[in-house]
Amino acid sequence: RARVTAHIQSLCCHAYILFWMYLTLLQIKKCLHANNDRPSEDRLTTVQFHPSAQVVMTAGLDQSISLFQVDGKTNPKIQSIHLEKFPVHKAQFSVDGEQVVATSFRNKLFYIYDMMEGKVIPVHTVRGLREQRVKEFEVSPDGESLLLTGTSGYLHVLTMKTKEVVNSMKINGNIAGVAFSHDGSKVFTNSEEGEVYIWDMRSSKCLNRFTDDGCVSGTSIAASKNGQYLACGSAAGVVNVYSQEECMRQNNPKPLKAIMNLVTSATSLCFNPTSEILAIASRADDEAARLVHIPSFTVFSNFPMFQRKTIYRAHRLDFSPNSGFFSLANNKGRAPLFRLLHYKHF
Repeated sequence: RARVTAHIQSLCCHAYILFWMYLTLLQIKKCLHANNDRPSEDRLTTVQFHPSAQVVMTAGLDQSISLFQVDGKTNPKIQSIHLEKFPVHKAQFSVDGEQVVATSFRNKLFYIYDMMEGKVIPVHTVRGLREQRVKEFEVSPDGESLLLTGTSGYLHVLTMKTKEVVNSMKINGNIAGVAFSHDGSKVFTNSEEGEVYIWDMRSSKCLNRFTDDGCVSGTSIAASKNGQYLACGSAAGVVNVYSQEECMRQNNPKPLKAIMNLVTSATSLCFNPTSEILAIASRADDEAARLVHIPSFTVFSNFPMFQRKTIYRAHRLDFSPNSGFFSLANNKGRAPLFRLLHYKHF
């Protein structure tokens, strides 16, 4: 009987090891760089997949925005536009994918590229906006608003239709990151001072406010598409993952998990569309990117693990609409592209 019991225990242990290996290994294939057909001459600041077409966009300090067809093999260039004296800080598709909004570093001017009409529209001034520059922004999930990050803790709601500010919100300190809830009804903001604010988008009222657990300086924030999780990055490299529900209800919510796999500032966070993977990265060091399985909060041990460096300093991260591809923008002007084989579609 003792021998049988030992045998059963051995089998259980083996099964557990196999299960653990399954959780920690990612089915992944490295593809040709997403922008291989037109590498950037300077640092890339943006990579984003189109919301409906099998297309990826890159943009960066070489003053250009480029679109590529994603096939994982040749990734041919579709189009590239040059914005004179306008190194791109951030570019983002509109919700319907018909436009691109692009901002730079040092001025109020931003551009809207209308892909359907092939026109680049400069927006020189925004009515009601008293800021010296337009740099960080987010497109609302309903596509009707831009959320502009201002100075001194201000957030400004700008309508896409009239290009004017209709509302403003303010936190104490400086804004480190902004994320919409999946339905766009709420806005999550973290500060450089380590506080997290939750706003009602319609009324612009603060619904809750708490200190990110153990955080001295906040750097980034992301909300999962299924409405369950909120991830907060810090200058120490720690990424705390919370329950969104607990963040709404409690003044001192505790993280579901503190992810400590980065040793430099966690500057980029991104959940995949199914909320099963959280991508985290730091632009302060080479190869400082990790993919985390949700909800086990296990870091996949085989990413990044290649014979030579490919990621370098990652500035933005994105997953394709059905999670079939993952890419990031690095400081070498490349957008490394990876096929996530667990997901069957783009």
